[in-house]
Parts: sequence; structure tokens; C-alpha cells
Amino acid sequence: MFGNWRILFWHMCSSSFPLLWILLGLNVVEVAGSQQGIPLSVVKLWASAFGGEMKSISAKYSGSQLLQKELWAITAPRPGTNSSSEARTPVKGSRGSNPKNAACPGAWEEGGVARGSPRKYGESFQTAYRKRLLGSNLGPPCSEKYKELEKSVRVEEIDGLKLVKNLAVKMEEVFRKKAEATRRLVEAAEEAHHQHEDNPDLQYEYFNAVLINEVDEEGNNVELGGEFLLEPNDHFNNLSVNLSLSVVQVPTNMYNKDPDIVNGVYWSEALNKVFVDNFERDPTLIWQYFGSAKGFFRQYPGVKWHPDEHGVIGFDCRNRKWYIQAATSPKDVIILVDVSGSMKGLRLTIARQTVSSILDTLGDDDFFNIIAYNQEIHYVEPCLNGTLVRADRTNKDHFREHLDKLFAKGIGLLGDALTEAFTILSEFNQTGHGSLCSQAIMLVTDGATEMYDDVFEKYNWPERKVRIFPYLIGRESAFADNLKWMACANKGYFSQISTLADVQENVMRYLHVMSRPKVIDHEHDTVWTEAYVDSALSQAHKLKDKAGPRLMTTVAMPVFSTKNETKNQGILLGVVGTDIPLQELMKLIPKHMLGIHGYAFAITNNGYILIHPDLRPLYQDGQKRRKPNYSSVDLSEVEWEDKDDNLRNSMVNRRTGTFSMEVKKTVDRGRRVLKMHNDYYYTDIKGTPFSVGVALSRGHGKYFFRGNVSVEAGLRDLEQPDVALADEWTYCNTEEQHEHRHLTQIQAIKLFMTGHRPHLKCDRELIQEVLFDAVVTAPLEAYWTGLALNKSENSDKGVEIAFLGTRTGLSRTNLFVPTDQLSNQDFVTAEDKEGVFNADHFPLWYKRAAEQVPGTFLYSIPFSTALENKSVVLASTAIQLLDDRKSPIVAAVGIQMKLEFFQRKFWTACRQCATLDGKCSISCDNADINCYLIDNNAFILVTEEQSQTGLFFGEVEGAVMNKLLQMGSFKRIALYDYQAVCRDYSGSSDSARTLSDPFTVVKWLLTELVIFLLEFNLYSWWNVDLSARAQRSRGRPPMVPCDTEYPAFVSERTIKETTGNIDCEGCIRSFVIQQIPSSNLFMVVVDNKCDCSSSPPVTMDPNEIMYILFLVQRRCLICGSRRRKYIAHYLSH
Repeated sequence: MFGNWRILFWHMCSSSFPLLWILLGLNVVEVAGSQQGIPLSVVKLWASAFGGEMKSISAKYSGSQLLQKELWAITAPRPGTNSSSEARTPVKGSRGSNPKNAACPGAWEEGGVARGSPRKYGESFQTAYRKRLLGSNLGPPCSEKYKELEKSVRVEEIDGLKLVKNLAVKMEEVFRKKAEATRRLVEAAEEAHHQHEDNPDLQYEYFNAVLINEVDEEGNNVELGGEFLLEPNDHFNNLSVNLSLSVVQVPTNMYNKDPDIVNGVYWSEALNKVFVDNFERDPTLIWQYFGSAKGFFRQYPGVKWHPDEHGVIGFDCRNRKWYIQAATSPKDVIILVDVSGSMKGLRLTIARQTVSSILDTLGDDDFFNIIAYNQEIHYVEPCLNGTLVRADRTNKDHFREHLDKLFAKGIGLLGDALTEAFTILSEFNQTGHGSLCSQAIMLVTDGATEMYDDVFEKYNWPERKVRIFPYLIGRESAFADNLKWMACANKGYFSQISTLADVQENVMRYLHVMSRPKVIDHEHDTVWTEAYVDSALSQAHKLKDKAGPRLMTTVAMPVFSTKNETKNQGILLGVVGTDIPLQELMKLIPKHMLGIHGYAFAITNNGYILIHPDLRPLYQDGQKRRKPNYSSVDLSEVEWEDKDDNLRNSMVNRRTGTFSMEVKKTVDRGRRVLKMHNDYYYTDIKGTPFSVGVALSRGHGKYFFRGNVSVEAGLRDLEQPDVALADEWTYCNTEEQHEHRHLTQIQAIKLFMTGHRPHLKCDRELIQEVLFDAVVTAPLEAYWTGLALNKSENSDKGVEIAFLGTRTGLSRTNLFVPTDQLSNQDFVTAEDKEGVFNADHFPLWYKRAAEQVPGTFLYSIPFSTALENKSVVLASTAIQLLDDRKSPIVAAVGIQMKLEFFQRKFWTACRQCATLDGKCSISCDNADINCYLIDNNAFILVTEEQSQTGLFFGEVEGAVMNKLLQMGSFKRIALYDYQAVCRDYSGSSDSARTLSDPFTVVKWLLTELVIFLLEFNLYSWWNVDLSARAQRSRGRPPMVPCDTEYPAFVSERTIKETTGNIDCEGCIRSFVIQQIPSSNLFMVVVDNKCDCSSSPPVTMDPNEIMYILFLVQRRCLICGSRRRKYIAHYLSH
């Protein structure tokens, strides 16, 4: 009885809502003067009429009342229960023909017709259903339908700390499996090499990755080619691969039949068996490989490699981060470059290239600086005087720009340069910053006149903590002996570089020396890279992925020589590794437990993002190009509200804990903002350098609704054609076994729950909730079908689609018009990324509806479709379990309607007036006024000028928007984007990357003496990729990274209506803004008698953040404080 009265009262309130709105609104005081031309009462009448009409249409076609009724019914208190979170009545099944249910109200036949009292002749389906829904004899849901239904329906608070710890364990298991596969490769490689005796005359035909399946002019297989079976495989991005064999790639600048290459390829053939065995043990593995210290690269599965248009493959495994990190320990490096007069010409060119190649071998765990010397000491980057900086891509590219500005003159005082280098390394190490591991000085010079043993004795002996690596530039060897002595006396290595072609091979040799402590100690440390995409490898594979490059991390281990005769020499054979797509980690995230706005994220020991929903690695100009700094986006750059880096530092230090803060989360491509309070929970992932965290929004985001139904009932409703599950969520792991890969998630769920595939790994808890959602939402299918079959309904086909989504990733859709007649055919399909459930977010219409007042509808024009002229309006509303803050949002429903249909309803409502004679004092048809319909973020949905639809209101009516901001009807919220890209309109090729580099800035300041007028652009730190340079060559300004500040606008919920006047150069212009009942919309009526065009528009354009000098220094001096060492090897050999 209680439930009946509640439903009846709710229906009366909803049907009388427009009248109540008008009566309550009379208490609002109008601003004097504005009502002269625009009567507030008339605008209120228009708003009420339009709001009532749209609420009726939206509720009717979405089925929101039906779904809310279903939830009320199953949560209605039973006699003797008090708590809203305790067990309720059992949940009924949705279909069936059990005679016992013949008189059961609310039960449904397969055909979509309500059972029980028959419809009267001529009575519409909806009328009959409405009577049944609101009838006074409405009884409780039928409990006889399925006897085995559980009675547990409850609300639970989510334990965030428990949640993140469980997630960390799952991720740890994934990494452990990949590390074990890599370790098996290490053992096999070392054993194979141990058994092999090098033979300089060895002849061996192997499968060269470039030459396989190639034939000569006579149709015969070319040498090192041969017939190599390749078959398409969807697990490897639909590339044609060979799952039985690996292939070998040799860098373009190396000889395929070099004896060292042939011997290495021969003994590493033993890895084929382990590759195959690893893949059989763990079918989620993708690429496995061995990168040899000799330069060749063995990859499994075998795949064809393709050179670029110049016949070159720009891939050398020894330059990849995974190789360098595994081969060496973190290190602090000072590069000394001789710029004395003898280095002029070709020598200086070779020196620049040598320094650049050294930078290529440094990774994010390394720190460096470059000092040029002649008779004076010159820091290549003046703002980094006396310190070291992290060797991330941003800093390395910045230093490369300054290398071109080096010029040779004077004499070289190497002793002063060595003293400076030793001093920096010592002082920096004492601060606790830097790598805290190995240290080295790289000396690039054309000779040394003495040995400088006094400097080494003072700073480096007897411990010899700093290794010296001299690179003699040029063909002359007059001073080679002194440089060789320096290397030997300081545990380094001497190299002579005569030509540009010699640079890379000679630079790489120092890695073998730096790896000796690890080799001699036989320490097979497991290393993981940051998130990255190997573009050279993708290009060689001719990989064309519709979704763009896929981020991954690599787990790698070094391979050492274990032969007795070489054991003490510390010989590195190479590095083995395997890739882990970050998408695999995202599948582990229990999105249904995180809620609508919740998310999971992971970072490296350097604070760089591994996974985060706000990481944007690609340019947003429709191209699949990566941003230059995509792999080194720091957590503090996306969680920027944490000004003190509390969250970041705790995670970098591998702590377990919680943190809370107010956040501003943008949605809809950054155009809208949601303000909420997030609770963060974090912990480390054991055995890795990574930490993982989850964010839960307070309120409904911290609570979860649970209910159980029988497997029979749930599967029956889950298999209906209108049901779909989130594509990127994992209900059952179908990737782990080859025989399961062809299964859809629904098929896998059925096999698992019916016991036919008990070995399938499925999330039973999530599946039970999905089955519950399928049963509870099943009546909507019949309801929508009834609406579609009734020809008198929706005769003008204004409403096109009804849709539903639940917190378990289940969705239902119903078409009211044929597919080919849809205005937007991409909606709720895989093409509509914002409108569907995916790995890291709920649909946009779901997220925004959840923040609306319960019972109201949210209306919007999708930005993605507005740009493509697909004229639709979406209306959605959240279904809340109970009417309190702790009640979870269990679902959201909505409709897609034609924009023309929506606008027509608006203009019809605006023609109404309250006068008895029907003559209105004002009308939107009059030229004297402009009428707009805007949403709570001030975007235009309806206006007389069609071209303004979808625009920001401030761009069209700047004067009115400014007044609304002054009056508090709307608020401006400042947002920051530290992953932005800006057009570089500077002219010269030098300034294409730099508005003004720090050295130029200093000179400019000294000459102009205007320090605070200096504007330094942050993107001077970042390099532009080749495609951006190509844009410049075509005359189009390139895109470069930058930081921006931009505004978003949000209406003030407490202000329902406002009137105001604007002084436009002596002419008073009035306006009225009135909220549309039960919606997020506002009607704005502006009198058109005054010309306010002189008032500037209010825009949402981002403003690039310009940094003055002391801020630049602060940013470039961020060194050791932003990372914590994970693995260290102190120099002892």
C-alpha cells in the first residue's frame, strides 16, 4: 500500500509540475526596469509550456517512469524492515508463460503486451499501460516466477583501499607472468651461448625479416629469404605472422653475413622453442624478442618487415629504451665538449653528432648536463649551471637545439673542465638527487696534451666512482695515448671516431662497460619502461591501426655470457623482452565498482603516467600522430588541482594510503566541467616500479547497488537482441585460451554460468549484477516495442532512438525509425566513442545526467555530431535507487530526437500567451526580440539563426553573457591543460620551436631591462616531430606542445530566473533568462532595440601560458625530486 501511494503521489506531482513551477516562481523578485519590454510572466509561461512538453515526451519514450517504478517495487520496505539498505522483496523474472502469473500486474508476454486486464477496444497500448502502472490495485511484483531468486537487494559502500589493493594484485599477476616468460628466455639464451663456440667461418642461412618471401628476377628466393609461411592473426593486430618461427632483423648499416652476426643468429635459434612455449603458456603474450649487443634483433612471432621509401629501416634495438634500461644501471653523466680552435669544421660536426648519439642512450632514470670548454667553461644551457637534469625527451631535445650554436675558438683547458665536472657530480650526488647509482664523464675532444692525473687523484682516486669515456674526434692519433690512459685509469673505455658513419657504433660501446657491474654480479634485474609506442617498429610492420598507435610497456632483462673464460670480463650478450599493451591492464579495472566518475590510474617511479583516462598522447587534429612528450606526462599535469604534489609524491615513494581533494573534471572534449570531490586510494604494484591508484567521487560514486536473480532468468533476458555489453570491459577473459577467442562476452557468460566451460576465467560477481540488470530492465523492451508498434504515436518520427545503460556496462537500445532514416547513425555504436561504455569512462550522456537533479532531464547537442551536421538532440536522465545522497545511480535512460523536432516544440511553446483575446504582448516572431534556448554550460540549442546552433552563447551575445556572469547566473571556471598543442606562427626555422630560448632571454633582459615584460613560452622546451616540420614546409604553422588556461561556464542552480539591463552606449537593452522546468535548459529573451556589437564576445578560447624567467628556471631545475630510484647498482668493478 505504501508503494502504491508513493507511485500515485509521484505521478500527481510530475503531471502537475508545470503549474507548481509557475506558482513557486512568483516569489522571485524581478529587477526593476527590465520588464518594460519583456514581461517576465510571459517568458515564464513559455518556459513552463516547453518544459512540460519535453518532460512528457522524454519520460514517455525513454521509459524512465517504468524503470523507476521497477526499482521502487523491488526496494519497497517489507513489513518488519526499517533500513533502506536491507533486503527487499525478491526480484521477478521478466518473461514467461507460467499460468500462475496470469493475474500478476506488471508481467509481460514475449510480444510486448501487458498481461492481466485486457486493453479496451480502441485503447492505446500506452494508455492501458499507464492505467496499470498507476492503478490503485497495483500489487507487489510477482515472486512466484522463479523460485530460486535470491532475496538480497542492498546498497553497499565501496571500500576504496580494498579495491585498489585487489587491483594491484591483479596487475602484479599480469606483470609476473610476463616477467617469468622473459626469465625463461634469459636462461635459454645464456645456455645456448654457453654451448656455442664462435666460428669465424660459419655459414648459416637464417630468415631475414626484410628478405623473407622475396624473389629475384627469375622467381627464385633471394639469399637469406626463403619461403616463410605467414597467416593473418587478430591477436597481433591482424598482421600476417608465423607462430612457429622467429625472424631476424639486421640494421641497414650492418652486414647481414658479418661473422659476429651469423654466430649470434645461429646460437639464438634456440630461443624459437621457448618463444612458442611461452605463447602456449600465456596466450595473452604479444611480441617476444632478443636484442643482441652485436646489433641484430630476433622477433617472435615471425613477421615481414618493410623498409621505408628510401630502402631504410630506422630501427636498431640497441637504441631502444628497453635495451638501454636493461643493459645499464641509472647513471649521472656530464658530457664535456671541446670547442677550442682545433675543433673547427668537420670535427665539430662529428662532435655534435657524437653528443647527440650519447643523448640517445640516456633514459628517464638518467641525469645529465653538457659543458662546452675552451679557455672558459660554457654551460650549453645557462639556466642549468652547476646541476643535472633528467634525461627525458623534452630536456634532451632542448639541449640538441643548443648544440647547433656551438662554435670553435681559443685554446682548450681540459683540466678546468674536468674539475667542474667532478665537482658537479659530487655535489649533486650528496643532495640525494639524481640516479644515486653510476656516474660518468664523456669527453668529446680532438686530443689531450697531458694526462691530468692530479685532477683524477684529487677527485676520483682511489674509489674511481666516476668512469671516464674519451671520444677522440678525427683521424690523427698524436694524443690518443693520453686519452687511452685516462680511460683505463678510471674504469672507462676509449673510442676514436673518424667519420660520421663511425659515430653510433663507437658511442654504443660504453654501454657494455657500464653494464659490467651487473654482468659480473650476474644480476638479472627486471626492468619496465614507461608507456610508449615504437614508431619505427610499427612502420616496419606496416601497421595500420584504425584506433591509432597503441601504448605499451616493455618488460626486459639482460643476457650475460656465462662462459668461465669470459665471466670476469663482464660480457653483455644482449637483452630479451616482451611487450605488454596497456589495454590489457585496463581490462583488469573493475569499472562497475568505480562508478560513473571513478577511474583507475598507474604511474612509474618517475611520476610519469602509465595509464590515466586524461592522458592524451595524440594530436587532436584528426591525425594519429603522437605528441613529442607523450611518454613523459607527469601525474601532476593531469591531477593539477593537487598543488603540493601530495598524491604524486606518495605514489612515487610507493606508499599505500588515501588522499582527498576538490577537482574539476572536464567532459565533452573539454567544453564542459563537472565539479566534484574525489577520494584517492593508492598502493604499489609489487615487483615493479609502478604504483596504482583509484579515484572515487563522493556521494553516489561511493555506493554500489547489489541484487541477485536466478541464472535462468538472467540469461534469458541477457540474450535479447536489444542488449549489449561494454565492449572493452572484461566479464570473462576470452584471451587467455585460444579456443575462447571467438566467443563474445555474452556467449562466454552463458557457457560459464551454465557450467559448460568451467575453466573460463570470469568475474562471477560482475556477471551476477549484469544478470540482475538484465532482468530489471527487461520490461523496457516490451514497453518500447509497444510504442513503436502504435502508429498513432510518434507519427512525425521526431523521436528516433531510446537507450538505456546500467552501471554494469549493460545497454539497451530501441529504434523508432528505420536505421537508414536515423539522423545520427553512429550514436551508441563503436564509432561514437563518447556515447558508449569503454575501458576508462561511462557514456557522456550517463555521466552528465548523473549530476543533474534527480527526476530532471539533461538535453544536449553532441559536439561531435554538430560539427558533422547530424542534427540531433539527446535527452537523458539518471535513475537513482533512493532519494538521498548515499543512493547509487543504478542506470540512465534517454532518447535521441531530431533537432528540427525539438526546435519546433520550442517555437510552438513561445507562441503561447495568457491573454483572453489571444493577442500576445511579445512574441519570438517579432524582430524586436531574440529568443535563445541554452543549456547549463551556455551552449545554444535553439535560435532563429541556424548557423548559431551549438555555439557558445557568449560568442553570439557577449554583452548579455558578461552581464549574466556579473549577476552570478553563470560562473566562469578556470581550467588548465598541460598537454595542449598550439600553432607556432613564428617565422624562422630556429624559432619554429622556440619563441625565445633561455640564453636569448637573458641577453634580452640585460639589454631591455624589462624583466616582467618577458614572455617565455613553455613549448620552447619541446621539439617538433618530422610531420610538424613537413607542415611548416607546406606553409601551414606546425603544432607544438604548450600549456594553456581556458574557461568553462556553469549555471548557478539556485538562480531559476533573472532579469537585467545592459547599457550599450546610452541605449538600455533588457533581457530575461528563465530556467526550463525539469531540465538543464534556460530560455533567454533579449530585446533587439540596441546595438551592443561594440561589446567584446565572451569566448572559450584557450590562452597560452607564458612563463617569465624565474619560472623557467624553476621548471628546468626539477631534477631528482620528481623521481625515486627503483633499482640501483653502485659502481664496484
